[in-house]
Amino acid sequence: MIRLPKFPTSLLLTLALSASPLLAQSAGNGESPPPAGEKPAPYDDQLSRLAEILGSVHYLRTLCGSPASDWRQFMQKLLDSDTASEPKRREKLTAAFNRGYRTFAAIHTSCTPAARTAEERYRNEGATLAAEIAARFGN
Repeated sequence: MIRLPKFPTSLLLTLALSASPLLAQSAGNGESPPPAGEKPAPYDDQLSRLAEILGSVHYLRTLCGSPASDWRQFMQKLLDSDTASEPKRREKLTAAFNRGYRTFAAIHTSCTPAARTAEERYRNEGATLAAEIAARFGN
């Protein structure tokens, strides 16, 4: 049997406590904090959902030949005004728009009553969400 030296309890406690911040920093969900110039806005989650809705509505309205409302152009204006100097936020919102578009493109290949219903529901949800964001965080 190999005998290991006994360390004082205080030394072990000190080592454990000094290592815990390092462990806490390395553990996590894999996301790094935003760069110093890119702090998330308090409404980023809602804005991300709105971007996803815009992508969905853009696809569905184009699919069903609805009168032109340029949802993509609206999204571009949103990106230009809210993320002009923040490329990571811009990427996140663009990805959300594309995800919404692709999700419905994978499901609906022709205009059906279900596609029209989904478009109407998403348009209503988007309008509600936009109004909530403007009321709560608008200037």
